[in-house]
Amino acid sequence: MIYQPATQPTLYFIGVTTAKSSIMPVFPKWAAHLGLERAVIKGMDFPVHADPVSYREAVAFIKRDPLSLGALVTTHKIDLYAAAKDLFDDIDSYAGLMHETSCLSKQDGKLVCHAKDPISAGLTLDNFLPQDHFAKTGAEMFSIGAGGSTIAHTWHLAQKSRGANRPSRIVVADRDQGRLDEIQAIHKTFALDVPVDYVKVADAHGNDAILAKLKPRALVINATGLGKDAPGSPLTDAARFPERAIVWELNYRGDLVFLDQAKRQQAERHLNIENGWTYFIHGWTQVIAEVFHIDIPTRGPGFDALSRIAADAAKA
Repeated sequence: MIYQPATQPTLYFIGVTTAKSSIMPVFPKWAAHLGLERAVIKGMDFPVHADPVSYREAVAFIKRDPLSLGALVTTHKIDLYAAAKDLFDDIDSYAGLMHETSCLSKQDGKLVCHAKDPISAGLTLDNFLPQDHFAKTGAEMFSIGAGGSTIAHTWHLAQKSRGANRPSRIVVADRDQGRLDEIQAIHKTFALDVPVDYVKVADAHGNDAILAKLKPRALVINATGLGKDAPGSPLTDAARFPERAIVWELNYRGDLVFLDQAKRQQAERHLNIENGWTYFIHGWTQVIAEVFHIDIPTRGPGFDALSRIAADAAKA
């Protein structure tokens, strides 16, 4: 790919199908609201598990180009970090711990690698989970997909500072044994003391089988990207959610089959369903704050205003 030098302060979006994202119409509205004069956003699309050379080329371009101020990384968080780690001048503690990056920024001429998912995931989870949910219910957590999002969610929910308000058991499923081995190694660096099962599944039927054995009120997360980055769902239509489960679809756009599967069972199984919109808002505002070196509230009237602007822009 040939990269042209930026002529305006530019934030890049490194993803798979970036032109379809709601951030494209939302960012100009946010930039105007936040006083980010002349700032623009540009997408960089790569296939899932792209050639490491292509990740390095993108990072090297951002590093050397003065008006390329940084990037949000989705889908490629682990692969890009592995490919370009030596190009970063500084790596924040979360990125070093989790071996991933969701944000690139520049500080005093240095290219800094950040992992913002632990923050945005924590803000989102604490917003929709009932107070002391795990302490009161003994519920389990099932995260489908062993990528960067699951690393962030499990880290947040398994913090010792949460005391009894942690999942009684965590199950992580993936089709890729390498991903499972990697997240297991990262969990060891956390000194994670919540029981975790790492399950390699061949297909959606394997996820169905795990789902069927969960206790009531489990937290079930689609962290695979299916529905957005690729078609389909990690479950079959025959899957049965646990009674009173909390179901979180991380995606907010695309053919959200997983979300539709949950909605069809919502009344019968008394499900609490959350989509990925609030996660989207937190994820992007955390990165924008870092890249442009501004303060953005995470709650209250200021955050509510940004949420309204985003909702209106996405509908236009």
